[in-house]
Amino acid sequence: MENIRPLRTEEDYDWALAEIGRYFDNPPEVGSHEADRFDVLSTLAEAYENAQYPIQDLAPVPAILAFMEMTGRTQADLAALLGSRSRASEILNYRRPLTMDAAHRLSRQWRIPADILIKPYRLESSRERRTS
Repeated sequence: MENIRPLRTEEDYDWALAEIGRYFDNPPEVGSHEADRFDVLSTLAEAYENAQYPIQDLAPVPAILAFMEMTGRTQADLAALLGSRSRASEILNYRRPLTMDAAHRLSRQWRIPADILIKPYRLESSRERRTS
């Protein structure tokens, strides 16, 4: 594969993202040399991100919020994924827990690691909301 190298620095990572970005405008044909190149570059970028920017210590809601911020997604995008604006709002405001179905959708479609999404977390009680 032409011009593929290890990603050791932020400059290498930025290069890989720029290369990957080209494929979003012009997707390669499945099974082609370019599709293989895209897969390899994506894997390298993901490995670099996991090593340089680990998010495993985050609880589910902060992980979702961080992912939304990093990718430019909005609460409306989350609502579309989960099927309801109120459900998305309640989850982000600690009023409703993530269901296994919601965690599965987030993991599968947004590629947030499932082990982060299934961590237990405390909901805000109605009493806490009244005193805030």
